[in-house]
Amino acid sequence: MVYIAVPENQDFYDKHRAPAGHVPNYVSAFAARPAVFDAWLQLNAAVKASMDLRRYEIATFAAATALKSSYCSLAHGQILTNNFYTADEVTEFAGETADDPVDRAVMAFARKVALAADTVTQEDVDELKAHGLGDDDVLDVVLAAAARCFFSKTLDGTGTQPDSVFNALPETLRTALTVGRPIES
Repeated sequence: MVYIAVPENQDFYDKHRAPAGHVPNYVSAFAARPAVFDAWLQLNAAVKASMDLRRYEIATFAAATALKSSYCSLAHGQILTNNFYTADEVTEFAGETADDPVDRAVMAFARKVALAADTVTQEDVDELKAHGLGDDDVLDVVLAAAARCFFSKTLDGTGTQPDSVFNALPETLRTALTVGRPIES
């Protein structure tokens, strides 16, 4: 359910149809402002282009769960599960734990950026550097978390529910990643 009236914009919907053939609910949230959606796609691509995909997904996922964005938690948790980790490991990530100390540090930092960026300190940056990240890497984590704030807040502010396709995720994972709005039935 989207709280804001969604205009008929079939060309926009057709352009952003998922490979599986459906139009994701997040597309409807931007139907009235296609230029904003296109700008988001460009921003997101630019942020991802400079990062290792796994680190991008970890930072994005951590920010999404901190923001209680079910849609983004489910989407990026699914990507992590499909490409890098087991469903059990991603479930642990949702509970703010990770076996790898670098992943733990990146997730904690991304959560802090998403929830309280004004409290980030040199010590926070130094902790990431102690795990081998350089200044550019730290900036990439900041950019991923900050960009996720825009997208997650837009979806939640418009009342956009996660797509029903997320119901196909394993129950334990689906439950752990549904941190805010419920999945569309």
